[in-house]
Amino acid sequence: MSRAEPTASAGTTATTGTTGRATGANAPDGTGVRGARPLWTLGLLRSELLTTFRRWRTLALLAVLAAVPVLVGVAVRIETGGDAGPHGGGGGEGPAFIAQITHNGLFLVFTALAATLPVFLPLAVGVVAGDTIAGEASAGTLRYLLVAPSGRTRLLLTKYATVTAFCLAATFVVAVSALVVGALLFPLGDLTTISGTRIGFGEGLARALLIALVVAASLLGLAALGLFVSTLTNSGIAAMATTVGLVITAQILDQIPQLHAIQPYLFPHYWLSFADLMREPVYWDGLVKNLELQALYAAVFGSAAWARFTTKDITA
Repeated sequence: MSRAEPTASAGTTATTGTTGRATGANAPDGTGVRGARPLWTLGLLRSELLTTFRRWRTLALLAVLAAVPVLVGVAVRIETGGDAGPHGGGGGEGPAFIAQITHNGLFLVFTALAATLPVFLPLAVGVVAGDTIAGEASAGTLRYLLVAPSGRTRLLLTKYATVTAFCLAATFVVAVSALVVGALLFPLGDLTTISGTRIGFGEGLARALLIALVVAASLLGLAALGLFVSTLTNSGIAAMATTVGLVITAQILDQIPQLHAIQPYLFPHYWLSFADLMREPVYWDGLVKNLELQALYAAVFGSAAWARFTTKDITA
């Protein structure tokens, strides 16, 4: 039995197969109403999450992220021989907090996040975000997703929610790996903030959790940018490469002093402001600016992705 091919062109709201049953939002038999229920959205989100986190590529990215704290912890352990010395391990060199790791393994969490945020985390998010729509198009599955009564807007929101979930997962993989390695290789206990005050281990652990959440939120602007790029092409590889290229370009531009006028508007500019959560009292200025900038990028490029995707002819 043959099946009518869905065109999924802009403005399409119903697709009819050989049985003549409409499956779009305006279906006369009520399937459109059923398709608009939140249960369908949850089912679509669950399917997207399972598909994303079962991919070998995703698992490989998470494995690499988990390995970074291991490498940092082992390197500091070998260098110091487990002896903090009078000034801490590492002589104050390297990423923020590294000089304090041998005093308290909890600092490995902060160091690992500081080491992965400029490069490893954004590259991983760029790969996943760039593949959201373009990957489906290159695999020939995008138009079949649109046959279901989900609608383009719901599908796009689901894709962005999936990338957001990956941002959280990737950040917490780094944080948990660092906490485990830090506990195994170094002592745990009260820790000294950047301001020189001491806080208890419980409060330090709570701040580590908050820092992980801030780092994950710092990647949401990039996730929206990658989603937009993914709607511009039918090649998943091209979308991933473009998104990663934009990350690298923004990082380079943020380091050129002559471009100081535009640097506060670059999405990576305030990424490392999470370190202010380890001050007493906490400096909120950089943190608030970072979250506002990420929200702006998410709104602008999320809207651009919606405008592009809802008017795009799906031919693959």
